[in-house]
Amino acid sequence: MPPPSLNASVVCGGFFDAPALNQELTEIEARMALPDFWDCREQAQKDVERISKLRGKLHPLLALEERARDLELLKLMAVEETSPEQQAHAAREVHSEFLALTQDVEKFEILQLLHGEFDHADAFLTIHAGAGGTESCDWAEMLLRMYQRWMERRGFTSSIIDVQEGDEAGIKSITLLVKGEHAFGYLQTERGVHRLVRISPFDANKRRHTSFASVDVVPDIEDAPIVIDEKDIRVDTYRSGGKGGQNVNKVETAVRMTHVPSGVVVACQAERSQLKNRVLALKMLRAKIYHIEADKKRAELDRQYGEKGEIAWGSQIRSYVFQPYQMVKDHRTDIQTSDVNGVMDGNIDFFIEAKLRSLTESV
Repeated sequence: MPPPSLNASVVCGGFFDAPALNQELTEIEARMALPDFWDCREQAQKDVERISKLRGKLHPLLALEERARDLELLKLMAVEETSPEQQAHAAREVHSEFLALTQDVEKFEILQLLHGEFDHADAFLTIHAGAGGTESCDWAEMLLRMYQRWMERRGFTSSIIDVQEGDEAGIKSITLLVKGEHAFGYLQTERGVHRLVRISPFDANKRRHTSFASVDVVPDIEDAPIVIDEKDIRVDTYRSGGKGGQNVNKVETAVRMTHVPSGVVVACQAERSQLKNRVLALKMLRAKIYHIEADKKRAELDRQYGEKGEIAWGSQIRSYVFQPYQMVKDHRTDIQTSDVNGVMDGNIDFFIEAKLRSLTESV
């Protein structure tokens, strides 16, 4: 049973060329050894930060290569065992380590796919109910729970920035600030329209209904390098909804900002003061517009935002069918599963990883 090969796309190629990264590391270390290295503090600081990133990339690879060599030795030792009992025990040990190493290699590979400018950042996740009334509001809330369960599995945290509850059930829209390592890198693959087919619990005649909800994701950029003319922003204030502090439903602390030229809208009611909500809303607006413009410049607008389109029939990226059969299918990658309950409980990593791989293959 051979150890997993590390001479694959994770080791060499465009965004993770191990020999090139090692060469760059050697060059920076040579510069750092020079007596005049700190004469130019700005460049020196950049080199220090870069060398830290390079080591962070290469050291996990070296550890995996060492484990692969150890596994090969373990296999040779297992072959040399004489008694059937010892051979069986050694074979189980080799198999167990092989599975563990394979899993870690796959995790390493996925991390290398998160090489975008903001993939490391936290993310603003927004869910909007689409066509379908109460059904879609309920569907939007179901998607919210799915993502919250996925976040729990990854150790991510989230806080509600803005929420509009449905008239009868569910939510019309909600925005979360998701914090965790590579939160945006992972969640950006979920941007698009999600379609649900099920027998409606709100229909007395037990008919099958189709509902839609859209997911949008932008990175939490601390200081987006973009200038927005204040004249292009319309600011509306309103009373916060739901449970909260003493100002909730009494004072107009919630803020909604509209960038008139683009039509981009953001809202925030997370803070008790209107001023703090304005600051956060402006941060979200700047990040969203910057991200859209960056996508345009890279000619990737269709990939990043065009997939979402209208929140209705024919524009979905993924379908969740509860009845008459059970299946969840991603229409971009053709990945599908019959484990609907598992998906709704947050088991969506295989969808995310398949999309990340497809994005890399299309570059």
